[in-house]
Order: sequence, then structure tokens, then C-alpha cells
Amino acid sequence: MPPASLNLRALIVSLGLLAAFLLAWQIGTSGLAKTEAMDPEYAALMGTSATTGKSAMPGPLDVAATIWGHLKNPFYDRGPNDKGLGIQLAYSIGRVALGYGLAVLVAIPIGFLIGMSPLMSRALDPYIQILKPVSPLAWMPLALFTIKDSGLSAIFVIFICSLWPMLINTAFGVSGTRKEWINVSRTLEVGPLRRAFTVILPAAAPTILTGMRISIGIAWLVIVAAEMLVGGTGIGYFVWNEWNNLSITNVITSILLIGLVGMILDQLLARAQRLVTFPE
Repeated sequence: MPPASLNLRALIVSLGLLAAFLLAWQIGTSGLAKTEAMDPEYAALMGTSATTGKSAMPGPLDVAATIWGHLKNPFYDRGPNDKGLGIQLAYSIGRVALGYGLAVLVAIPIGFLIGMSPLMSRALDPYIQILKPVSPLAWMPLALFTIKDSGLSAIFVIFICSLWPMLINTAFGVSGTRKEWINVSRTLEVGPLRRAFTVILPAAAPTILTGMRISIGIAWLVIVAAEMLVGGTGIGYFVWNEWNNLSITNVITSILLIGLVGMILDQLLARAQRLVTFPE
């Protein structure tokens, strides 16, 4: 089957599934439940979900209206607990960028060292195996106690959770470089530093990018949970604050936005991975 035809059919199936889901969602939240007569004061207390039979869960039309309202003014600032989604998202992306960038600067050089040196690989492996399974959020209390700043603590947690996939994939890619290429470079008397940049790095680049792609997904997951804990600003805090306000439409809107941004970040690194992958 030609790729263009397959893509078109996949798009049609995907749109059909989306339409069916939205239709089922709208029907499920419509006012179809049986209602009973009740005391007016009690009815006023319970709201429309009890008096009209409509579900308390918002439907897709309600969520769409909320999304449109946010899109019209995404950067408003009316105080500490009332900022637009654009501002909240900018804080979260900024924290992820800082923590993730620091992890890149640390993980890739150490990964090269581990991949190129069997001695360092064996020496550092116990520490990696002990620290790698620790939940990133388990570091949050220690970070808050030592750093004493919620924003920097969230960045530190992103750094920790982003470190291990990149480090391990870098070490794996470097150690998996073909021995024939290494031997040819030694025959040509290529120095270790030049060999690392001209032979090993191009060979290991797809594996390194795979680790970076895994790390960015984990970082984006963790920042939402971290911001729920530390508060202040960010998309995670926005979700928690809207839940406290019982604004389910804003919670659903945030979930959709988190998923969209996560997909964009993943696809950017997937594109970079394709650019460095070459046929042998």
C-alpha cells in the first residue's frame, strides 16, 4: 500500500474515532436523567446538575467554549492566583528548559566517559542503579529544604528525572560504536578527542537523541506534579487551583493543553533524531 494512501486512511479512521468519542461524550453529559420535584432552597443549593438532570461533568461544547475564552486572552495577569494559560505554560516550559538543559550538559559527557571507559562504567554503575529508580518527587522535600526556593526546587527535580535516560542511552550508544570504525581511526592516528567528535558522536547520535526524547517526556510529566506540590505558577499549579475552584472545564482544558505541548516537544526531538539517523 502506498504511504500516501495509508496516511489518508489512517487520518479518516482517526477523525472517525474522534467524532464518535465527542458524540458519546456529549450524549453522556446531556440533560437526559430523570428529575424529581424538590424543595426550592435545596434545589438552589444543589445547582443545575440536580434540578435539570444534566451531568456535572462538562460536555465537549462547554470545554470548547472555555478553550476559546482562554485563547482570546492567554496572557492576562489579575494577581497571584489568576493568570492566563499562556503565562502558566511559559513558566512550566521555562522550568523544563532549564532543568533539561542542565541534564544535557551533565548526562552526555558522563555518558561518553562511561561508554568509552570500561573502568568508569563499572565504577559508576552502582551509583546509577541506586539513584535511577528513585522517584523524582522524592527529591522535592530535600530540594526545598536545601535550596529554599520552590521554583529552583522544581528545576532541580526536572534535572534529576531527565538525567538518567540520557546518560544511559549515551553510554549505550558510545559503547556500541562499531569496533571497525574505532580501529580505522586508530590506524589513521586520530586522537581520542577528535575520534570522539568525528567517529563516535555521529555513530551514537541516534541513540543519544532517543534518550533525550525519553527524558523530555518524563520531564514534562514531572513538572506538572512538581508544580502541584510547590504552588505558585505553572500549568501544574493551574490544574490544582482550578480543581480547588471546582472548575472541571478548566481542568479538562489544562489536560488537553498538557498533552498537546508534550506531543510538540516529543515531535521536535523525533525530527532531530531522524536528521541524525543515516543508512549504513
